[in-house]
Amino acid sequence: MNFEFSGELWFWKGPAPWHFITVPEEGCDALEESAALVSYGWGMIPVAARIGETRWRTSLFPKDGRYVVPVKAHVRRAEGLELGDLVTVRLDLEA
Repeated sequence: MNFEFSGELWFWKGPAPWHFITVPEEGCDALEESAALVSYGWGMIPVAARIGETRWRTSLFPKDGRYVVPVKAHVRRAEGLELGDLVTVRLDLEA
């Protein structure tokens, strides 16, 4: 499964701070259907992600009934991303 969406880059200030982009509801519905086939626990879904020209492997986290994409520091630096930016993300699910 491959898909592309846009979302706002936001910051979570929890015990392990991180930057995320939330997958829109319609994308989450499709992910939910595929999750049982690819998830390795806690609902985590392994993906290959791309923003601009930067690619990386990560896992989607379930949060508040949706999924979020963690955006690593090297990705934010390479693409010049700031909090609140509207970002286009491409995801390819990995089995």
